[in-house]
Formats: sequence, structure tokens, C-alpha cells
Amino acid sequence: MKHLITTLLLILATTLCQAQSAQDSILIANAKWHSETNIANGITHRSAQIVGLYGSVQSINVVEIPRSHRGHYGIAGGKGMLTTSTQATDNNAQAAINGTYYNMRAGNSVCFYKVGGEVIDSTSVSEFRSRVNGAVRTHKRKLQILKWNKSIEQGYRSKRGTVLASGPLLLEGGRTSDWSACDEGFILSRHPRSAVLLTRRGDVLFLTVDGRSKGNADGMSIPELAFLARQLGAVEGINLDGGGSTTLWMRGAGVVNYPSDNRRYDHAGERKVSNIIYVR
Repeated sequence: MKHLITTLLLILATTLCQAQSAQDSILIANAKWHSETNIANGITHRSAQIVGLYGSVQSINVVEIPRSHRGHYGIAGGKGMLTTSTQATDNNAQAAINGTYYNMRAGNSVCFYKVGGEVIDSTSVSEFRSRVNGAVRTHKRKLQILKWNKSIEQGYRSKRGTVLASGPLLLEGGRTSDWSACDEGFILSRHPRSAVLLTRRGDVLFLTVDGRSKGNADGMSIPELAFLARQLGAVEGINLDGGGSTTLWMRGAGVVNYPSDNRRYDHAGERKVSNIIYVR
């Protein structure tokens, strides 16, 4: 019975995501986006604080890397816990976002992480059970979002590029993903969130939603995040580690969102994380 109730709640959450109010769509479309900056080869940054979105206050930052960008995507990690900004600088990045879930004591990823032919970390049983059903793959000028599960992970043999598992998936082929197999509390509660999105024309979006700052940033549930992703033009999307890990960095500007690890609404609350996704 408990499993049935959980499944019904998550189906309801998916339905709500697909049928958010027209007012929410209007608020996103008419938001006063500001600080738009062309930092390199067409990469742009937009930010907005939207009052009333989902009946809350939302602080949103988006870095958009156009398909025409000639840089390379990468995933960095495996060196213990370092801030997103430190790892981005070390990898000569133009923009970077924090990566996937990790062990905060040991510093290693608790999700599959493979660089070329070397498997550095594997996905834990608990992550597969609660939220991990996707992965990000980078190889030269390409970034892909993949479906992922235990069977795929065990059979993954490619030695090209880098793969980092995470989840849950937000959008698949323009449709809202199914979260019925994920942890209900994680899906429905509001937190700071990080995501990587792909648009139909092949642009890549690094998206952060801040939270845990009453009156400034309330955070989003997974259905709310997926709805926002669709409104931003995404057709594929994957959720990354959020909470205090949520960080978006740009060369020349530093941290552009409002990380919550210091419990202040400023740019100084950056947490050390296990890995990042970046473009250079």
C-alpha cells in the first residue's frame, strides 16, 4: 500500500509538471532577465529573481552555450573535494557547474564516473534506488544526456569520452520524465537545484535554481524544475547534485548564483564538491 501511494503521488507530480498554470508560464516568459553577458564565443549568462513563480520566490541563473561554440566539454573530478571555481580554473574553463552526488567524508563520487577506459567510481545501490537514472557524457565538442541504470553501467565498455551518472532525468525527447521509481521526498521537496539541459537545436544550458533563503530563493521540486526547463526551450535534461552543492561559475565573473552553504544570500557560500561539468 505504501508503494502504491508513493507511485500515485509521483504520477500526480508528473501531471502537475505537465500542466503548470498559465500564470507560471507567463511569469517565466515575462521575467526581467538581467546581467546578460557574452563571455566567449557566444556563451551568454542570464539571471532573474521571479516573485510568484509556483507561489514562491525563485532565483534562477542560466549559462547558454550555443551549438556553434567551438570549445570542448569536459568533466573533472577524482581529486577529492574542491570548490567548483577551483576545479573550473584548474581546467581552464569558460563556464562550469557542480557535478553529481558524492561522499562528503571520503570525497569520492557515489555515481559512475569513467574517464576514457578508466572507471574511477561506480553508482551505489542507494543512488540507483532513489534518483540516479541518467548520465552526462562529454567528448570533445559534444555533450550528451543518456539514460542510465545498473544494467547499462555494468555493460558500459566505451573508452571514448567521460561519463558521469546522476539524476533523475528531467526531460526525455521533450516529454517530462517518469519519477515513479525515485524517492518521493527528494522529488517533491524544494531545494537548490543544478541541471544540464539540451535544446532542440543543440544548445547546452547550465541551469541553477537557488534556495534555502527565505524571501530571496525558495528552491524547486523536481517537477517544478522540469517545467522551468521546458519553458527555457529544453528537450533533454538531467538533475545534478543540488542543495549546498549548487554552484554556477563563469570565467571573469566567478560564482554567479547564490550558493546556500553559508546560509547567506550572497556569492560566497560555495561548497567543496567531488566533480564538475565544464566547457572550455
